[in-house]
Amino acid sequence: MTILTVKSEQKPTQETLKRLSELKDEDIVYDDDCPEMTPKMEKALACAVAQRNRLSKKAL
Repeated sequence: MTILTVKSEQKPTQETLKRLSELKDEDIVYDDDCPEMTPKMEKALACAVAQRNRLSKKAL
């Protein structure tokens, strides 16, 4: 697994941009810690995201 952290005020380096372009062509590898989502799990996640977005808009 590769983790790249870029802060909002930080400009990515050329090395970071190169690595990101390489990663976009790699296949996703699912395992026991990160199984592939079922359609039911995807629907639950979409509902949770929509609810979070509604709540965050109300806070503004």
